[in-house]
Amino acid sequence: MAETASAGKPPRARARLVDVAELSGVTKSVVSRTLNNDPTLRARPETRERVLAAARQLGYRPHAGARALSVARTGTFAFLIPDLTNSVYAVILRGAIRRARELGYVVLIAEDARQSPAGAEEYAELVDAGRVDGLLVASARPDSPLIAALVAQPDSVPHVYVNREVPGSDRNVGMDIRGASVLAVEYLAGFGHSRIGFVSGPRGLHPAVARGEGFAAAMSGLGLAGDLVASGEFDEEGGFEATHDLLTRAPDVTALYVSTLGQAIGALAAARAVGRSIPDDLSVICYDDVPMADYLSPSLTTISMPLDALGVAAVDALMAQVSGEPARRVSIADHFAVVPRDSVAPPATHA
Repeated sequence: MAETASAGKPPRARARLVDVAELSGVTKSVVSRTLNNDPTLRARPETRERVLAAARQLGYRPHAGARALSVARTGTFAFLIPDLTNSVYAVILRGAIRRARELGYVVLIAEDARQSPAGAEEYAELVDAGRVDGLLVASARPDSPLIAALVAQPDSVPHVYVNREVPGSDRNVGMDIRGASVLAVEYLAGFGHSRIGFVSGPRGLHPAVARGEGFAAAMSGLGLAGDLVASGEFDEEGGFEATHDLLTRAPDVTALYVSTLGQAIGALAAARAVGRSIPDDLSVICYDDVPMADYLSPSLTTISMPLDALGVAAVDALMAQVSGEPARRVSIADHFAVVPRDSVAPPATHA
């Protein structure tokens, strides 16, 4: 019969493998192998009985994904990304897939975009069915039910958060977004720009917040006003709308720092729509560098980020968890640089 909570008392938290290990006085590995009848485990009968008694006392029920991992690895990781059309994630994926292949793993890809909200649900089903050994989560949606479930039960399955931060988590794998944003602003200021606008991403998303913090810190450090900000989705339409709004209400802006390549493409179109010439009377620099930036007109000055290395680091961090190591935060620091092209020049008054 299922246990019910006593009146006035909160329901008891689900017992974890570590709880059984502590109560029985053995390691998590011994508990896992005992509960899964591992024939290679050499343990005394009294040890086995102590583990089983502790599991019964705590009402321990193994998670389906964890059970699959303890019996046999599937050789599969799953990677949840926010947008399949985002070329930045193609580079991150390339590094992740290459590293996974070196470790004997394949990577399944799911999308958690605005247009495909079912992606996270499908992803969660893979976990519950024990069909993957670990999760790489790059979804930026703050309301993601998958992330809420992982935060509530962090030991349910090995996982890392890629290019995003979950506050208080030791599973974040990221880059120095703030530092890269500071560099972008300082680069524009070095050309003589003081009226610098920022095309941000959707409010509340970690990548947008981090870029905004870097922009604000750099502007403040230079003694410049940092209030010229417009927000939009991380795509071409979002970049067009945010840039059009910003240039319409602040026509004295001489330079823009733009959050993504997709937004930057929209920003170039918006600048043309309001009669601004790039870089003659409006300079543009963009976070993230991908080959397409070379072929825009004008070619786009960017901040290159260690995207490939990020994918590799994420897989390594996940593999460490699968191998039994504790989760740890990973940050790739300082590996960013300006890639100068044709979209930045001194403001017209300084030419």
